[in-house]
Amino acid sequence: MEEERLSNKPKRPGGRIDALPSSVYRLQLTAELGFKEVTALLPYLKELGIEGLYFSPYFDAISTHGYDIVDPNRLNPELGTEEEFNKLCQQLKKLGLKHIIDLVPNHMGIKGRRNRWWSDVLENGPNSRYASFFDIDWTPEKAELRNKVLLPLLGDFYGYVLERQEIQLCWEGNELCLRHHDDELPISL
Repeated sequence: MEEERLSNKPKRPGGRIDALPSSVYRLQLTAELGFKEVTALLPYLKELGIEGLYFSPYFDAISTHGYDIVDPNRLNPELGTEEEFNKLCQQLKKLGLKHIIDLVPNHMGIKGRRNRWWSDVLENGPNSRYASFFDIDWTPEKAELRNKVLLPLLGDFYGYVLERQEIQLCWEGNELCLRHHDDELPISL
């Protein structure tokens, strides 16, 4: 009976079933609960019987919650340094705790100019080297929208927004951009 129950469990490569944690604790990382603070909590969590930690995203993001990543190749500096992150990982390994990160591929921060991939797509359209990274329909049914990105960011009808002068063209460095309240977007010339 016990063998039958175990044979239904998901197996990892190599047939190991012990790799799945039986208890997981979720941590929402913030500036107040960063890598250093979590490292200090690990012995306590281990003592409670926790086998794995489920982390909110910790890559560079626009907000503190981390679900609007702008650079998946860089840690969020609000959460700590690379050295503090490495110490966290070493402590997880030392205590035998699993490390799980919550990543949602379509949760990418596009506000402002911090996401260079997205900015490049807005500036260069389908010719951007990052265009294929995004799920953009470059050939929609409406011919006037082909090879364009339609962003629903206006809070009112286009004409009203223009009349209130909420959309402005400006130069940022040597680039033409569009400013709408606190959104700044590059423009394809």
